[in-house]
Amino acid sequence: MTLEPPPGFIAAAEELGVAFDPGDVDRLGRFLALMLEVNKTHNLTAITDPAEAWTRHILDAISVVPLIASVEPAEAGSPVRVCDIGAGGGVPGIPLAILLPEVRFTLVEATGKKVEFLRSAVAELGLENVAVVGERAERVGQDHRAHREKYDVALARAVGHLAIVVELCAPLVRPGGVVLAIKGAKAEQEIEQAGKAMGLLGVRLFQTVPTPTGRIVVLEKTTRTPRDYPRRDGEPKRRPLGMPAPERT
Repeated sequence: MTLEPPPGFIAAAEELGVAFDPGDVDRLGRFLALMLEVNKTHNLTAITDPAEAWTRHILDAISVVPLIASVEPAEAGSPVRVCDIGAGGGVPGIPLAILLPEVRFTLVEATGKKVEFLRSAVAELGLENVAVVGERAERVGQDHRAHREKYDVALARAVGHLAIVVELCAPLVRPGGVVLAIKGAKAEQEIEQAGKAMGLLGVRLFQTVPTPTGRIVVLEKTTRTPRDYPRRDGEPKRRPLGMPAPERT
């Protein structure tokens, strides 16, 4: 089963600087059909209209392609390595993996049912450039053997405030790599509020890139992240770095 893209989708992708290879659109449609079918019994997305899903999920993911394509790997001749934190229903990681087969993707997700879906979708689509890690981002970020500062890019979508994204993503990226935070209308406000977190964790604002649904905040990793970060499970979300503590009621 596959879903056909709505009118104007191909043109919108081309405006973002993305051209499709043969079979790409079909595989994107197959992924979207899988996600919406499983969503009937498992909460993967609030978007159930196929046309809206093509725009809000696939086009949103596609907007990241030129940024990843511009990243150089840590070692010449090695593939670029990307970590998608809070991969959820597979967006943007799986669409990106379809369009960038030469890039290695690691999808990190803590919820068991979502991990099951990600693994089944990766197998169904034959994505040999994708690994799925069923673990909390805080623990992955402290795994010095396999993950900490091993990636050229870490990205996050719908994970929370930028201060949270920075704490979860920065420890995974090597110095010189980038963090890509897919944000909405409040991106500029969150950048200002996350200034302390950026300083503590060794990243700086490089640029913001407008997208059809919001902005991508591009952060450059300038120094190694202190070993105390990320903090223990749930702490980044409960007490975002540099943000006022929530008022008790």
